[in-house]
Amino acid sequence: MNTIALVLAQINPTVGALESNADRILDVARQAAANGAQLVVFPELALSGYPPEDLVLKPHFIEDVAHQLDRIASALPPDLVVIAGAPVGEAGRVYNAAIIFHRGAIQGRYLKMCLPNYGVFDEKRVFSEGATPLVLGLGSLRVGVHICEDSWSVAFDSVRRLENAGLDALINLSASPYHRGKQAHRRHMLAETARRLKAPLLYVNLVGGQDELVFDGRSLVIDANGDCMATAATFREDTLGFEVTTLAKPAPKSSKDWNFLPLEVPKIGTFSLTPPPPVAADDDLAEVYAALALGLADYVNKNGFARVIIAISGGIDSALVASIAVDALGPERVVGITMPSRYSSEGTYSDARELAERLGIDFHDRPIRRLHELFLDELEDLWPGRLPDTTEENLQARIRGNIVMALSNKFGWLVLTTGNKSEMATGYCTLYGDMAGGFALIKDVPKTLVFELCRWRNERSPEAPPIPESIITRPPSAELRENQKDQDSLPPYDMLDGIIERYVERDWSAEKIIAGGFDAATVTRVIRLIDLNEYKRRQGPPGVKITPKSFGRDRRLPITNLYHERVKTTGRGAHAPASPHGKSS
Repeated sequence: MNTIALVLAQINPTVGALESNADRILDVARQAAANGAQLVVFPELALSGYPPEDLVLKPHFIEDVAHQLDRIASALPPDLVVIAGAPVGEAGRVYNAAIIFHRGAIQGRYLKMCLPNYGVFDEKRVFSEGATPLVLGLGSLRVGVHICEDSWSVAFDSVRRLENAGLDALINLSASPYHRGKQAHRRHMLAETARRLKAPLLYVNLVGGQDELVFDGRSLVIDANGDCMATAATFREDTLGFEVTTLAKPAPKSSKDWNFLPLEVPKIGTFSLTPPPPVAADDDLAEVYAALALGLADYVNKNGFARVIIAISGGIDSALVASIAVDALGPERVVGITMPSRYSSEGTYSDARELAERLGIDFHDRPIRRLHELFLDELEDLWPGRLPDTTEENLQARIRGNIVMALSNKFGWLVLTTGNKSEMATGYCTLYGDMAGGFALIKDVPKTLVFELCRWRNERSPEAPPIPESIITRPPSAELRENQKDQDSLPPYDMLDGIIERYVERDWSAEKIIAGGFDAATVTRVIRLIDLNEYKRRQGPPGVKITPKSFGRDRRLPITNLYHERVKTTGRGAHAPASPHGKSS
């Protein structure tokens, strides 16, 4: 029998912060060694952060990575084996690699074989593929090494070629971003691989926010039967300790199917790491809220902003953004401003003030009626005789955008926009108005989910709910003209979001969506709006991805695009206006 004490260390690196990321690797590894660990595993590209994108195409960046790898090797406890992800260069190519440190040196490396090139992933653009799996010999233990996608299909060569390696465990270094339902999919895929290799699978995932991506951690230990034995924390750094034991016969030491790297590891001493926690049930709304909070906190902190500012209208979208910002950053780092116009109701105006009071944030009141009138006086002679339309509506939004951006410039605050996915999809938003800002926190949150999250957040604090109930129950309105309601211009949100999910996230055709029970004219109209408003989305700020397919990196369509969905005539009509009235460009 041979046993090794192993630690999965899910950390939150910052892309490009090579020295501080290396320091974090060293600190966590030393602490694990002090607790009796013999092998510590860090996530994919832990040294560079993920995704490093075109940074890895800079030769001097790869040279700086190599310098930090040497520094890590010389500073680690000599008896400790450490595996950490980093980009490496070789013969003019760059690889996504797992580096094996031991005895003060880099003993070997594994080069990722399966490079994802879909959705948010562009690895084939910047990395070259590895060719051969790696098996570590740790005494009589045989431990395979994979990086993320390598373990995600039992049909991949990276899995198939390890079938006869006699593995006692497979380690997977990962940087797998979060979206709703992702964890169940991960467990299913990794369980299939564990069963095929007849070995436990130890999976360590990155944690933290990077631009629009959020990594949820939740490192896993899956046994050879495919059952999840333990999981690390969600949305925070954590270490998951485990012992790997073998009673099996030694595997062959060489094979054309894998490379073999033997390492001399001292016998285990006292292993005092905390036992792995039980697998917790998933709470969907809690996960989404936590992902948004972590994505915001890391974007703000990693980019050096002291405070954020939010235009609080008294509506539900700005209420959710403000609540998340306070939970993520603290009330002292959040500033609110309300900018009522002649069309703002007393209800939304008072709700904006009450929300700010409940959240305990600094709050400013700056009416825009006079500014709006000045703009109209100056511009009306440029369009004599023309009736009011969305021009006058959008001027209000753009005045507000100017005000929040002026405060951002003056004080260095980050402007958080408040548009949701339903609005971004249909273009129910104003360029250089409510779209003006630095971070679009809820741009991937459908309107129906906005309501769910607000209710969930209030239920978490029943004695002092942060969001006034009237904000949740009031029919949504942009309040850019008299008695305006969102559903004057858009279908009911439950219907709208159902169409958006099928067309954007599932890539269903119009006919398939209609066959699923949606009205043909409504489907045609919504799809037309989605297609027409790609130019707006392209100009919007980044925001947190929480659905399987978000606008931006996940979905890249041409702005100039004359391909349109064709729907057979059904008698129900399929005419659609070019754009909704209100909040247009």
